[in-house]
Amino acid sequence: MKKLIALFAVSAVASTTAVAGVAISGAASVSYDDNGSSPSATSYDADLSFVGTTGSTTVTIGMDVDGSNGTDTFGSLTNGTMGLTNVDMATTIGPVTVSADMFNEASIGTSSGGNQREGTKAEDTGVSISLDAPIGDATLAIDNDGAVTVSGTWSGVTLSHTSKSAGDTTTAAAAIAGMDVSVTNKAGATTWSLGTTVSGVALTLASSQTVTATFGLAGNTMVVSSIPKRTAAAAVAGIEGGIRGTRAVTAKASYATVAISRSLTSGATLAATYNTHDDSLTLKASVAF
Repeated sequence: MKKLIALFAVSAVASTTAVAGVAISGAASVSYDDNGSSPSATSYDADLSFVGTTGSTTVTIGMDVDGSNGTDTFGSLTNGTMGLTNVDMATTIGPVTVSADMFNEASIGTSSGGNQREGTKAEDTGVSISLDAPIGDATLAIDNDGAVTVSGTWSGVTLSHTSKSAGDTTTAAAAIAGMDVSVTNKAGATTWSLGTTVSGVALTLASSQTVTATFGLAGNTMVVSSIPKRTAAAAVAGIEGGIRGTRAVTAKASYATVAISRSLTSGATLAATYNTHDDSLTLKASVAF
């Protein structure tokens, strides 16, 4: 009996010493916004990322650690809340890569057209399988919804085509004469973006008519953005396994922002952003580790 106990103890020690490598990173920021003629406000954000790796398998866990738990009606974390933001696992089996999204979320993205809900809780989790097939430089992938993607780079042009019931998506990107060009056609609707650098100034222009200019200024980085007006739109319900739903969009006049940031010797970054929409000035201190 004692030998069995000793053997179990040795096995336990052996299993605990074979711990996978874990990397921890994060970011935090504090912002003060005078909100123009409205009352001023202070906001904050803190996030952590845990990445565990053993062999060819990686698990990534993200956390929003601002405060107490809470979500909005779309299942997204609200301001001043704490909780998981993502749980993903990826592994390889020979030439096959398997990726699993194990966390239900309703991601909220912001664009010139307004907030967009990427999907509902039930639609978010899933598994995708990609095969590095021996057909030139192409890669084949299929997800749990049955969408098939073929992608690759030929003669400096990166192409991707996804075929699914909700509508095909084709994307092409290339660097031409010092200009980065990207064109996407999704279910018949085409969007594009252009990016280039002129006299040290990085310029971008998108089909949404959004224009940004980024350049250095006496040790600082300044970004000037022009955002076009947006029109109101009603909410669209999502279809499971198909088209993602969208939030209702409120009308908004065009506006511009000017953001100046500087890296401090303390390791933090200080930024000041002026917004013409509400004549507000936001001061933000942030750090990443």
